[in-house]
Amino acid sequence: MRIDALQLPGLTRLASFAGPPATLVAHADAAAWIGVAAEAGRDGGRLVTMWGAEDRGGAFTVCAAYALEDGLLWVRLPLGHGSSGGGEYPDLSALFPCAVRMQRAIHDLTGLRACGAGDVRPWLNHGNWPADYFPLRKSASGTERFESHEADYAFTRVAGDGVHEIAVGPIHAGIIEPGHFRFSVVGEKVLRLEERLGYVHRGIERLFERTPALAGHRVAGRIAGDSTVAFAWAYCMALERAFDTNIPPRAQWLRALLLERERVANHLGDLGALGNDAGFAFGLAQFSRMKEDWLRLNERIFGHRYLFDAIEPGGLARDLSQQGANAIVAQSERIEREVRSMRRIYDDHPGLQDRFTRTGILTPQVAADFGVCGLVARASGAAMDLRVEHGPSPYREIGARVASDKRGDVAARVAVRFREIDESLRQIRAIITGLPAGSVAAQPETGRPPSYGAGWIEGWRGDVLVALETGEDGTLARCHCHDPSWQNWPALEVAIIGNIVADFPLINKSFNLCYAGHDL
Repeated sequence: MRIDALQLPGLTRLASFAGPPATLVAHADAAAWIGVAAEAGRDGGRLVTMWGAEDRGGAFTVCAAYALEDGLLWVRLPLGHGSSGGGEYPDLSALFPCAVRMQRAIHDLTGLRACGAGDVRPWLNHGNWPADYFPLRKSASGTERFESHEADYAFTRVAGDGVHEIAVGPIHAGIIEPGHFRFSVVGEKVLRLEERLGYVHRGIERLFERTPALAGHRVAGRIAGDSTVAFAWAYCMALERAFDTNIPPRAQWLRALLLERERVANHLGDLGALGNDAGFAFGLAQFSRMKEDWLRLNERIFGHRYLFDAIEPGGLARDLSQQGANAIVAQSERIEREVRSMRRIYDDHPGLQDRFTRTGILTPQVAADFGVCGLVARASGAAMDLRVEHGPSPYREIGARVASDKRGDVAARVAVRFREIDESLRQIRAIITGLPAGSVAAQPETGRPPSYGAGWIEGWRGDVLVALETGEDGTLARCHCHDPSWQNWPALEVAIIGNIVADFPLINKSFNLCYAGHDL
């Protein structure tokens, strides 16, 4: 399915943006809402995200964004005013299973309900909000406080001889975010896993409404600390499209440089943690040393170890000096040698390979059914990467390549990380070699009529999307951010089936999904 060939009754085009990525924003009636979803699914499209909104006049809209062959399609379904009996929209979970949790979150936040959905359990509301309280409605400030009345969650029960449950979390022994995992097991073998998330909901989407548009990148960049570059770039891309701002080529290339540095830092950390989870502390020590070296250079050149606020609307907060460029090239060559040495150790270590191989298998079919994205999808045979398919100009000019594997197990997800480090280091050197001269910032014009904007970036975990609407005075009327963990968390429940409980930390780390970015 292609955007440029999209012709459906009941679909009205609102705005379009030339690529990459090409983006179309369109209104739909109920029939077109289902028609678009059916056609996208039939032609290999992916549902990226769904969200709900209420405008200042009290009219509700539900939105869906699809990844199509030639770009991004943002579909808006008007639902009328709450007082006029609106609030229901056609369920998409039969066509896209990843819609289930998104639709549950939409109801908890706005009161809008998917008509005909099978699973309507609360997702973000753990019983601590009244049944008639929806924090994204205009009647709510989003700052209300209520007494805690944690509700019992209706986990799916597995019955049979020898079956028992193991409850893990939401409070964990380590310094990780809260999430509840309910295992149904026979002995050590896992029959079923069900997750309960939503414990770190922070009201981010309501916070955007109180944030000046030109400062929104600071909020977006703090959604997930390990993906601050991806979220900030996606936000700025969306805002620059809404304000019709062209950023300087040098800024675009340096944004790509920052994104690849973010990717390498996370892969270095994960490879060390995966070695440690398999009892190989030497791997943790070596990769932690490399990551620390990487982060220190970030701070020295760009002012922050994790690159917070380096990207801002119109370009970058600071330029890259020749001295900084030389330091990055030298570090990339050194890290490349060290990573390749560690890869030989990981590949030849029988203990690691015994733990990694055929553990936590996610088949290509299951990955496709769940709409899995990012490195997890690429480790299950999917050759999808926005940098290659719809990447900004630097990626096209340097010839970005997809790193993938067909095995779908922990070993494959480790191998993809190693390959992506190699590719990112190559890209970093190519970016510095081809870096255009000129300014790194342009001033966006905020005094523009209301508009739409979407930013779509391949973060280290998968594709990050920011979709926003600007108001009359250049403010943010609505801003929705999407982390790829939405698609990948349910797939983790499948990957653990048939494995032993003791392998869950290893499988979980091989996915390394985000709680905060998922819960907002």
